[in-house]
Parts: sequence; C-alpha cells; structure tokens
Amino acid sequence: QVHLVESGGGLVQAGGSLRLSCAASGSISSINDMGWYRQAPPKQREWVASVSSDGTTKYVDSVKGRFTISRVLAENTFFLQMDNLKPEDTALYYCAARTSRGIDWGQGTQVTVSS
Repeated sequence: QVHLVESGGGLVQAGGSLRLSCAASGSISSINDMGWYRQAPPKQREWVASVSSDGTTKYVDSVKGRFTISRVLAENTFFLQMDNLKPEDTALYYCAARTSRGIDWGQGTQVTVSS
C-alpha cells in the first residue's frame, strides 16, 4: 500500500497561487502514476491532473495553463503548482497513487479561494 500525505492548502485571494505537496511512502515501486483530485460538496470528486511513470502530464480543461503537476522522484514527492486561482477552484484536494491494486488516497488538503 502507498501512504500519501498532502500539505500546502490554505486561503488565497483570486488571482493568487498555492503549491500543494504530496509525500509518498510505503510501496513506492508499485506506483504507475500519480494524480490530484478535488471535491467541492455537493459535487462529486473530480480528476484535476496526473503524471505518469514516463513523465507524461495531463490536465482537466478547466485548469490547463494555470496548474502544473510535477514530481521529484528521488524524494518520492509530487506537487501541484496552482496559479491564477479562481473561486471555483475552492475544494478539498486529494493526492492519489494508482497501482495495479487500485488507487490509494491521501487525507486531503483544503484550498479556499476568495473573490
């Protein structure tokens, strides 16, 4: 199993930036790709961005050009740089690791963007 711990959330004004971090431990070698998801009740959890084992990155259309997912393999840490934040980005953000067994989740970190 992969254990994930997110950090870096907080309160920011619209147009501001935040950088989320996700520290991974446990069965690191079993990870196929990493991703960030978010959930703003009452909406369902939605995929935001992912980076595969070969470094390929993908983003949901609503964050393209504003968010950047990256990783530091040597430190087993993943990041989500969020720029030009909008109030609609307010949500609980989760780090996720996909393995052959399924998806392991972090506990989430709250991001709140004020208008």
